[in-house]
Amino acid sequence: MTLRPALLDGRRVAVAGPGTAGTAGTAAAAAVERAIVGRLRTLGAWAEVVAADALLDEDAAAGWVRGRAPLHALLFLAGEPFGEGGADRLQETLELAWRSARAIAGGQLIESGEGGRLLFVTPRAGTGPHDEAARAGLENLARTLSVEWARFAITAVAITPGSTTSEAELADLTAFLLSAAGGYFSGCRFSLGEVGAAR
Repeated sequence: MTLRPALLDGRRVAVAGPGTAGTAGTAAAAAVERAIVGRLRTLGAWAEVVAADALLDEDAAAGWVRGRAPLHALLFLAGEPFGEGGADRLQETLELAWRSARAIAGGQLIESGEGGRLLFVTPRAGTGPHDEAARAGLENLARTLSVEWARFAITAVAITPGSTTSEAELADLTAFLLSAAGGYFSGCRFSLGEVGAAR
């Protein structure tokens, strides 16, 4: 995918998830974060990682959001599932995804009156016994919020990487979907490296 320079100039993106810096994510999750956040920044975006513990406390989340306004988007990186954490880690990830969306949308995107973007990046296919549950849960969250918050001009999508999806492919699609052009899509699942590429 060829993206024009400065595609994301002026876009301010909060990055959250168990696969982000400062959490117990895997080396693979950290590499995905570096690739995606690095790509967003090279295209002109401001992108900052918010620690999971800040999002799990409503007052801390509200303070984080206020201190970084305006925000235009949430990028949620689910990371790689889930090591020895199993089903408990799956539940924690889905809870964190919801709290992240609520904090960014409720604290900024809705109040601004200008809407914004929620983008959920799921674990890769074939990475663990709970990967499909995580992928389905985050897709469902994106579809539900795309309907519930449509009246606030908030769009939501999910990306489900395949087992062979490269970090560069994932980073480019993420950047496109966070751009003004990508805002056309809502309630969609983008499946990379799998049959049925976009649903």
